[in-house]
Amino acid sequence: MSTSTTDTATAASADKPALETRHRGLLTAAVMGVSIIQLLDMTIANVALPHMRSGLGASPDSITWVLTSFIIAGVMVTPAVAWVSDRLGSRRVFLWAVAGFVLSSMLCGAATSLAQMVFFRALQGVCAAFIGPMSQTILFDINPPSKHSAAMAIWGMVVMIAPISGPILGGYLTDSLNWRWVFYINLPIGIPTLLLLVWLLPSRNIVPRKLDHLGFILIATALVSLQLMLDRGQHLDWFASWEIIVELLIALSAFWMFIVHTLHTKNPLFQPSLFANPNFLGAFAFMFVLGVANVAIASILPTMYQTVYGYSPVDTGLLMIPRGCGVFISMLLANRLMQYFDVRHLVLVGYLIAGGALWSMSGFALDMGSEPILVTGFIQGLGLGLIFTPMNIAAFATVSVEQRPDGASLLNLMRNLGGSFGISLIITLLSRNTQTSHSDLAAHITTNTLGGMDPAALSGRFGDAGTAALQMVEAEINRQAVMIGYLDNFHLMAIGVLCVAPVVLLLKPMRISDMRAAGR
Repeated sequence: MSTSTTDTATAASADKPALETRHRGLLTAAVMGVSIIQLLDMTIANVALPHMRSGLGASPDSITWVLTSFIIAGVMVTPAVAWVSDRLGSRRVFLWAVAGFVLSSMLCGAATSLAQMVFFRALQGVCAAFIGPMSQTILFDINPPSKHSAAMAIWGMVVMIAPISGPILGGYLTDSLNWRWVFYINLPIGIPTLLLLVWLLPSRNIVPRKLDHLGFILIATALVSLQLMLDRGQHLDWFASWEIIVELLIALSAFWMFIVHTLHTKNPLFQPSLFANPNFLGAFAFMFVLGVANVAIASILPTMYQTVYGYSPVDTGLLMIPRGCGVFISMLLANRLMQYFDVRHLVLVGYLIAGGALWSMSGFALDMGSEPILVTGFIQGLGLGLIFTPMNIAAFATVSVEQRPDGASLLNLMRNLGGSFGISLIITLLSRNTQTSHSDLAAHITTNTLGGMDPAALSGRFGDAGTAALQMVEAEINRQAVMIGYLDNFHLMAIGVLCVAPVVLLLKPMRISDMRAAGR
């Protein structure tokens, strides 16, 4: 047998999936279906909160726990996902997580009190914490290495687009039907996908890992405290509140204790070799930035389009389509480009494109049409697609099959934390910049700007017509102040993304072919 024939046979034998399955395409579709409803539920309930408040008899403050309970439960459980999967079997855990998510969605839709809703949303959050990282691990396991980039491109499109679509779909369902359909919509997707998973999903071998109880308690405490601080900070005026200060101190203390404990224990919660892997460590850090650039920025766009420009929920959804198209195109291109270019260069270009789009968005005008929104959305999608797939492939190319659950859990956790941090930062800056801009603009509404008419005398002189005129002026001041707040946010985020982008060049050169060879 010739050398070339032997090499070909060796390459073919190496290019096999970790888990064999029938009908890989159907199984991939089922995993994508579950991922869609899990990611949609991160944001789909946001716009339905006012309707839930009246339906559940809740106060404006307490109704926010519908969102907070979902996030906190997911953050608390995520560090233990890999251990549970290894200890009980990946198939069993994933099926129970999907079944629990579908059941809790139905219970959320049927809830008759706030207490019931918060409990069922927490259960939903626990199940979602398993679905996110395990779906990524499944796609890596059932595909050979040569198909990993294509699988991540498909999964990445769901990860990037579904959270953006949540508020739009939630608004449409709430207006067309009622808020309960925000949760019931999961059933027609979740039940068929669950049946496909029962039929086709293979299982990893059970690994009798010991749980680092102290490590889990410490990291869960740190993450829950941090998430509570980010979620409630703006409402409580941040460090003017002792609650926020205490939550920050708890988070910092628990993180520090977790690091010290992990360095000295024989049985750490996460395998230390993951953090000794420069490819994974680089992707781990940049996933946080991606969470800010994608989840955080995209979460405020639908609100901006509807409140500032007056677009309907349906039109807002149409305006978000080019962003998804950009992600789709660049992810397909990334599959091929990764074979020829250093991953670092692709990620750098992706961040520069996304940052450039944000910079362009900081020049939006109140009286412009939809074309700038469509163009910048498409360009930003192109940049984000060039970041997500290469970073995931780089992260897992040299990670062993046994370490994939841990790696997927950590990457999902870091992306979600980046999104939470970015949303809190944007909302805080938007609120404060809007207040400042409102004061500056209102100061210019004087007798001179109103053609000699004293603003304070409008109501007394013209009665209801004068009052209406003052309300119109106030509404326009609010609109312009909010617009300035959004533009300031876009400008700040653009500077942040553009400044972070060159840091990726400090990592070691990362070519997919070389990393796969090292991984084998």
